[in-house]
Amino acid sequence: MAQYLPILVMAGLVVAFVMVSFIASQLLAPQRPNSAKQTPYECGIVPEQEPAERFPVKFYLVAMSFIVLDVEIVFLYPFAVVYRGLGPFGLFAMAAFVLVLLVPFAYLLSVGALEWGPVKEMIQRLPGPLLRTGRAAYVPDGSGESVEEAA
Repeated sequence: MAQYLPILVMAGLVVAFVMVSFIASQLLAPQRPNSAKQTPYECGIVPEQEPAERFPVKFYLVAMSFIVLDVEIVFLYPFAVVYRGLGPFGLFAMAAFVLVLLVPFAYLLSVGALEWGPVKEMIQRLPGPLLRTGRAAYVPDGSGESVEEAA
C-alpha cells in the first residue's frame, strides 16, 4: 500500500485543484448577464432563428457502431501478429470475438440504421423503379419494360 501512496496523493491533489478552480471561478467571476452574453456565439454570426432539428438517433447509432468496429480492429492487429503461435484455440477465440461484434452491426444494417441522409432522400424522390438488368434501363412509369423495348 505504501508504494501507491504517492499516486493517491497526486490524484487527491488533482481533484482538489479542479474543485477549487471551479469554486473560485464561480465566486470571483462578475455576474452581469445580458441578452448578448446569453446568446450562442458561432463564427461571429448572431442566430436569427432556432436550429431546424436535432441530430437523428440513427446518427448516434452509426457513430457508436464505428467506435465498436474501431475497437475491434485494434484487437485484430495483435491477433494477426501472433496468429501462428496461438493455434486453433486463438482462431476460435478470435472468431467468437468477431462474431460478438459483427452481430450488432448486422442488426444495425437490418433495421436500416445506415440508410439515412441525402442518398436515401434521393432514392425516395425517384418517380419509378430502377431495374437492375444486364444493361442500364430506367422505367419511369413502372411498367417493367426497358427503354429499348418500349421504343
